[in-house]
Formats: sequence, structure tokens, C-alpha cells
Amino acid sequence: MILRSLLLFGLVVQLVFASPFASSYRKDVRPLVIWHGLGDSHSSAGMLEFAELIKSVHPGIFIHAVRVEESIEADQRAGWFGNVEEQITKVSEQLASIKELKGGFDAIGFSQGGQFLRAYVEIYNSPPVHNLITFGSQHMGISDIPGCKPGDILCRLAANAARAGVYTSWAQTHLVQAQYFRDHKNLDLYLATNHFLPTINNEVPSILKNNTYKANLVSLSNLVLVAFSEDQTVVPKESSWFGSFAPPDENVEEGTIIPLKEQPLYVEDWIGVRTLDESGRLALEICEGRHMALSRACWEPLVTTYAGGSLRAKDTLVVQS
Repeated sequence: MILRSLLLFGLVVQLVFASPFASSYRKDVRPLVIWHGLGDSHSSAGMLEFAELIKSVHPGIFIHAVRVEESIEADQRAGWFGNVEEQITKVSEQLASIKELKGGFDAIGFSQGGQFLRAYVEIYNSPPVHNLITFGSQHMGISDIPGCKPGDILCRLAANAARAGVYTSWAQTHLVQAQYFRDHKNLDLYLATNHFLPTINNEVPSILKNNTYKANLVSLSNLVLVAFSEDQTVVPKESSWFGSFAPPDENVEEGTIIPLKEQPLYVEDWIGVRTLDESGRLALEICEGRHMALSRACWEPLVTTYAGGSLRAKDTLVVQS
């Protein structure tokens, strides 16, 4: 009887969180959208637990978990296989259909969910994002395919396919990780064949910079980029702060990192990161530990500061031209 009651309680919690139209929330608190990371799903045990922890910090907050697919299994698979641009379009339509989000929302992206949310802001941003927090995201891509946990069949299939030809047409439209793989040793090939990351980073020399991407990102109240000190999944880990490996050069040691403020993307302000920084709206934070080893000491101050704001308070933006 006790076991049955616990199971029923767990089901109720999952249904409430899974539904974007849950009624028990405070309308004066800005809602929150979360996009899970690789290998996870919208209603996994970890996502449900994190949502409850956020609600303990901001009681009554409305939370929506991005779902590329409805079923947990299909949503998890979509983190490995699919066309990222199509997925982001689908998510933009999903967010626009949720009445609780129509006034705007804060957003948290875990791992690859972070750069996907950034892409949403740059391309669509309707309804608008106010504060965007990304944890361990690959904003300047990855230069190595992450290793797989024992028994993770989806990971092995995707990794093997990517290694067989990460810049083939098939990989660039069907393998999610291939669409943000940035080979620093062959940037010309990356720029010519990758249609997702170079586009949202405005880094393709032959294409005019998309001013909408910059204008939308600059509209954020705050952009918070969180890196993990011992991250071995995101290579290089500095990608979480828009850092990247330097291209091969006889005068540069292998493994040298080009930090954010030395990136052309920042210096020439291709997408507005420099504008955000110079107006005090860019925060570079670090969590101690491995990739996505989120301690409460790390996430809680950020969620306290950048989520759960009052919808009655008018946001003030200081935008520099």
C-alpha cells in the first residue's frame, strides 16, 4: 500500500512538471524554461528533481522543460540524432504556444541545451528570454567526440558515425554532436560544411553578419556562462566561455587556448557578446568539478540571482551601439 502510494505520488509530480499548462504557479514570478543536456530527457528523474529544487528557491515558479519529442525515449534519442536547426525551430513553436510564457521567461541550458537556447534567442526570441544561464555548454564547439559511458548504445552509435565522417552531408544533418564539432586544425572545412555553429556564431567569412542575431542576444538582461573546472567531456572546456583551441602554427604550442576576449567573435562583436560584457550583462562563472557535476553551492546562487524575478518589475536594459 505504501509502495503504491509512493508510485502514485511520483506519477503526479511527473505529470505536473511535464505539463506546460500546470495551474499551480504564481503569475507574478517570471517563468523558467530548461533545456536538458545530452543523454537526458525532459522528464528524467534528474530533471524532475532539479525542478523541485528550483521551486524550493522560488516557490510557485512556472517551469517548462523543453521537449524535442514527447516520449522520454524519443526525446533522449533526439539529443543524439536529428537536425539541430529543425529541432530549434520546433522548440520555438512549442514555446510560442505556451500561454504562461507569452510575457517572456528566464532560461537554463544544460550542456548542449545551452547553445541551443542561445540559438533560439538569436534566431527567434519570441517570446523573449530575459536571463540566459548555460552550464557547461559548447559555445565554440568541441574539438573531440566525447567518450561514452559503458552500455550507452546511443552514444556509441553516434560517436562511431561521427568519427567516420563528421563533416559529411549526412552527419551534418543527422548527428547532433557533428553539428557543433569545430575542428581547429581544419577551420576551412568546418566553415564550409557545418551549417549550425558557424551560422549562430556569425563566423562564416563569405556570409554577411546577421545583425538580427546580435540584436536579439544583446536584448538579454544577462548572459551567464558557466564552465566546469575539471570538465573532460567538453574539449576544450573553455568552450563554455567561448574559448577555443588555437589553429596549428609553428609559433603556437599545441593545445593553446584562444580566450573569449581574444576571439574575433568578441573583438569585432559578431553576435553581441562584447556589448553584453561592456554593459555589465555578461557573467563568466565556474563550477568546481567534472562536466555537469552540479553542486547546490554552484547553481543555487545563480538561480537565486538570475531566475524567478518579479513580472511586476520593469527590466531596464542599457544597450550600447
